[in-house]
Amino acid sequence: MRRKIEASLLEWKNTPNHKPLLIMGIRQCGKTYIAQHFAEANYSHVVYLNFIKEPKLVEAFLDSKEVDNIVLNLSAQVAGSKFVPYKTCIIFDEIQECPEARTSLKFFNEDGRFDVIATGSLLGVRGYGDELRKKRRNMDMQWATGIDSVPVGGEEIIEMYPLDFEEFLWANGVNTDVIDTLRHHYRAEKPVPAGIHVAMRDYLNLYVAIGGLPAPINAFLRTNNVNDVSKEYRSILKEYRDDMAKYAPDKDKPHIRECFGSVPKQLAKENKKFQYTKVKPGGRGETYTGSLQWLEDAGLICRCYNTDITGLPMEGNARHNIFKVYLADIGLLVEMLGAGTRADILRGRLGGFKGAIFENLMADTLHKKGQPLYYFQKDSGLELDFLARLHGECVPIEVKAKGNQSKSASTVLKHPDKYQVQQIIKFGDYNVGRCGSLLTLPLYMQFLLDFDTEPSVVKPFDASKLNDMAKEALVDM
Repeated sequence: MRRKIEASLLEWKNTPNHKPLLIMGIRQCGKTYIAQHFAEANYSHVVYLNFIKEPKLVEAFLDSKEVDNIVLNLSAQVAGSKFVPYKTCIIFDEIQECPEARTSLKFFNEDGRFDVIATGSLLGVRGYGDELRKKRRNMDMQWATGIDSVPVGGEEIIEMYPLDFEEFLWANGVNTDVIDTLRHHYRAEKPVPAGIHVAMRDYLNLYVAIGGLPAPINAFLRTNNVNDVSKEYRSILKEYRDDMAKYAPDKDKPHIRECFGSVPKQLAKENKKFQYTKVKPGGRGETYTGSLQWLEDAGLICRCYNTDITGLPMEGNARHNIFKVYLADIGLLVEMLGAGTRADILRGRLGGFKGAIFENLMADTLHKKGQPLYYFQKDSGLELDFLARLHGECVPIEVKAKGNQSKSASTVLKHPDKYQVQQIIKFGDYNVGRCGSLLTLPLYMQFLLDFDTEPSVVKPFDASKLNDMAKEALVDM
């Protein structure tokens, strides 16, 4: 599958004196494949290490701070490996199983002879590596005492996500002409031709039904059978739950699974604010706060924080004790909704849950574009689904199953000075159109939202005049 991250990997390789690269992301999002595919295409020699499949490889890093020693140890353990300086890429796969290997990234960075690409899941969770090191001490194995497992300043980190809708289109054979046509109509604010519009609606429903994880997508491409998709997701969800049991602190393990399982119920409510009492009757924040944070650090969920001000900066106005929770990939939500949901989506029979599904899809899209999530809600009842920074402005985004304008959107647009909003973008089951400050877009155009970094080049300061004035002032003193 063609993935957007490939461009970032090539940019990394072509940057002089680049650091070892760490690809982070949830399990089964394609990290291993992309690392191997890229390395094989760009290096004369590739040495691949998988710390789950070959746990004894850990021994090569224990009590070793010199790259020569590590390479010598690996040469003895990995049959057929060749470590040719400046022509070899070493892949550390599942590096979360070997915190000492991650520590070694700073040594490889200082040495500079070998490119290293590491991949891992759950690297952001609290206490990463602590339990593994403790276990090794109990086994009387040698290890590098006093070394932090996170090589601050010695690695470059890239976040990898499941496939977004554009990558899904590529996987299904949709070429760039179609995407360029959509982008043209999006920017020109012109309706998409009827034939393309209908086809894209179908492709979006297919994406929602299958999600963005590579294994379920490949299963569907092989057989066109959504039952095979469900089988893959059941396996993936089991892996996620196994991770909760393996890596989470003992006191949080049952609470993490309860929080994770409650997300579909939270989104089914009219008020989608996350409520601990919906996790378990009588549930309280002190019981579940750490568990929810673990899920977020593991990349399985993303939080959308409330703000009662529509303005920039949004983070400065966010209320972190009030939030919604979405799953990090739409396919996970659909699987957790139960058997038959995929068939219902493909038949257009979603009932009252349609709004929640497409709202999670919007959160999915923004999250995969690296955007923090915020929503607007006031005690008066005004509510807008999302707030995003677009072209230097705070732009509310609405996701609606019906075509009529919401009361909240109308109120905000009638008072642009009060709410600091010049336009609202509304996604729904309709074509492109504009009515004053309201831009309506079809749901399948979410991936076209442009969050490119705004220009921030500052004209160089000329200190000479300031220096001359100070010099004159000193003469006059």
